[in-house]
Amino acid sequence: MQISARGDYAVRAALSLAQAYPRLLSTQAIAAEQDMPRKFLEAVLADLRRAGIVRAQRGAEGGYTLARPPREVTVGQILRAVDGPLAGVRGMRPEQTRYEGAAENLPRLWVAVRASVRRVVDEVSLADLVTGRLPAHVRKLTGLPGAWEPR
Repeated sequence: MQISARGDYAVRAALSLAQAYPRLLSTQAIAAEQDMPRKFLEAVLADLRRAGIVRAQRGAEGGYTLARPPREVTVGQILRAVDGPLAGVRGMRPEQTRYEGAAENLPRLWVAVRASVRRVVDEVSLADLVTGRLPAHVRKLTGLPGAWEPR
């Protein structure tokens, strides 16, 4: 799975909002804390607002906050809001793929890959990340041999 810059920035911005929740944060504050370009951040926050993940308040005391408590917002929701579906195969959803011959069972693998990604990003909330208390099955994955090695 490839995480886009947009997805990475969205999750990081949401984590800043989660840590401050329910207080409002300005785009300037988030951009400075997370070392990201403010214009890009504004576009990402607009996507998150349209998806109902964050809400904006205008004015001198304005800014952004999460629309729901951090424990109710998952990383998967954020990634989908800015990048669309989590797993695609040549622009199709894994279950839509069809192959012949030796590759006929490949759709099962693509569906399994998507299910594995979902099992992590849809089960880790912003609160989990802010507190460092990841679900046991996610912690276990980070401890597998080779998990931290590039391949």
